Amino acid sequence: MNYTIAIFPSNQVQQEANSYRKRFDSAYALIKPHMKVRQPFTLDAEELIDAVSELKRIARETAPFSYKIEKVSTFAPAHNTLYFKVSPSEQLKTLHEKLYHGFFDGEKEYAFIPHITIAQNLSNGEYADLYGTLKLKQFQYEEQAAQFHLLEQQEDEKWIVKETFTLGEE
Repeated sequence: MNYTIAIFPSNQVQQEANSYRKRFDSAYALIKPHMKVRQPFTLDAEELIDAVSELKRIARETAPFSYKIEKVSTFAPAHNTLYFKVSPSEQLKTLHEKLYHGFFDGEKEYAFIPHITIAQNLSNGEYADLYGTLKLKQFQYEEQAAQFHLLEQQEDEKWIVKETFTLGEE
């Protein structure tokens, strides 16, 4: 099965993101707004047991932290994707690094750019219009991360929460 690890923002940020995602994000029906802290990976049933154990340890050793969303940014010209840019706090970067060591050791396909996707797979015209509008808008959120989630991809491509891990909890 395919898995990933993500943090869900507050309902307020999810509503704001979904106001764009409904129309401009091809993955809208597959996953709710999220910040991925580990790229997708594959586990079998036995590995899943070990992964959950390791994620519990990582969560215990990680204190809750805050992060800021300050603007809309883009992955263009590589991809016509727009996202809420998350300022990478030291705690967030450390959590990300922990999820690539030990049990989860692996090569990173991309540099870690924390974000919450709001539009993707746009035509050049859609991209130019939407980015032109959103880059002028102020987005200021201070979010609290108290949990992260192990998400599992279903046969219909939807991602569901397999398990939730509370930060700093014994």
